[in-house]
Amino acid sequence: MSDRRLTPFSGRIALETLRGQVAAEAFTEGEPARVILPVVDLSPAPGALRDRQLIFGAAVTVIERRGAAAFVQAAADGYCGWVPAVAFGAPARPTHVVSAAATHVYREASIKRGEVMSLSLGARLAVLDEDAKFLRIAEGYVPRPHLRPLDPPETDPVAVAERLLGTPYLWGGNSREGIDCSGLVQVALALCGRVCPADSDQQSRAFGDFLPAGTVPQRGDLFFWKGHVAMACDGERLIHANGHTMSVAHEGIAACLARIEAAGDGPFLGLKRPGA
Repeated sequence: MSDRRLTPFSGRIALETLRGQVAAEAFTEGEPARVILPVVDLSPAPGALRDRQLIFGAAVTVIERRGAAAFVQAAADGYCGWVPAVAFGAPARPTHVVSAAATHVYREASIKRGEVMSLSLGARLAVLDEDAKFLRIAEGYVPRPHLRPLDPPETDPVAVAERLLGTPYLWGGNSREGIDCSGLVQVALALCGRVCPADSDQQSRAFGDFLPAGTVPQRGDLFFWKGHVAMACDGERLIHANGHTMSVAHEGIAACLARIEAAGDGPFLGLKRPGA
């Protein structure tokens, strides 16, 4: 997904830090909060179609409330939009992240006593207590094997992305329920401690110059087209969330380049190396 701007703010209230930079009837320092639902749509207007999604534990600044909706800015990437106000609760400092493709939060420290909700890869949790099998958060109990501490981060974004193989493609999606090309790249890099914008055009701008034509792809390199991004697994295969298979899937690099060119979806723009 591409082409959603971070600023200017569409609401009548802007963050205090933007005074003098944007026109607004009022300014505010904003209200810190975190997402308390498994996944929530982020939209350009209340009730409008999704631009992106926020998942459980995402830190946001609430800039304006309008009825049952709130205009927010995501702390991770600066993305702005409207969400249902019920999606937010008090901020909490995360200690762990969901490192499995998905997990459940259980009512008790038992897999047989019923679950409260499902959480996706990348959800951030504030752990209060733990035992040999479960870590306790305010909302319930999460299986220990599905979590890891935020620090140190992971080191292989391709391995992170591959946990979501088979996930349905969803325009603007950011979760195991559905994800798009840039959402996949963002979560893979985020779990490896890399700041990454939300949309493919922003990602392209964030990661420096294109590599020289003919460069052999290395694991973790990013392929860019207008409105699409994919990640190299090695010199012959890539992984991407795509509308061709409607899923997160591996594809041969040469076959992918030829298929997209034949479809007339725009030329291949080039290869970038986020770690360079």
